[in-house]
Amino acid sequence: MAGLSLAACTGARDLDAPMVPLGDFSLGHNVVVAPKVQTTATVSREVPKEQLTEALKSAIAERFDRYEGPNDYHFGVSIEGYVLAKRGVPVVAAPKSAMIIRLTVWDDARGAKLNEEPVQLTVLEQLDGASIVGTGWSQSAETQLMNLSRNAAQAIEDYLVKQNAKEGWFVDDTAVAVQPPADEQGVEESAVAEAG
Repeated sequence: MAGLSLAACTGARDLDAPMVPLGDFSLGHNVVVAPKVQTTATVSREVPKEQLTEALKSAIAERFDRYEGPNDYHFGVSIEGYVLAKRGVPVVAAPKSAMIIRLTVWDDARGAKLNEEPVQLTVLEQLDGASIVGTGWSQSAETQLMNLSRNAAQAIEDYLVKQNAKEGWFVDDTAVAVQPPADEQGVEESAVAEAG
């Protein structure tokens, strides 16, 4: 399993802003599962697995269906654990909401994984006036899950941007000007010179 990263993202706040560039990316299959998901009942509200997976799948679609590149890439996401904070004692003992996911990205054209080992991402709720004292006091479990799922989708996007910059995952070949072979280019230049 590849690296662990922590993210406290802005959820859906940036969805109306220009999209970050991801080259030839278009979302193909959006698969979210939770076969071994864990939580701690003493600090977390519990929700059914189906609700967990549907919330994250919807948040991923909300963010990535906007991309219309020429090549499909597939997501395989496993929810490993979550905390939907219960009410605690503000500010000292108020638990914070979190989600742990593992992500694999597939390149459809190559029929291969882009990351050989799933990357693990740990996502935290955004800190604001409500969450400082614990969202267990101010939000329902459904709202907490929606916000965490949107943060997870943004964390995935941040990871893709980083990998694209580092590894060139989503190079858009259509954006590269096609240059003629050197010999043909020389012929064209000669023809222009003679015409002049």
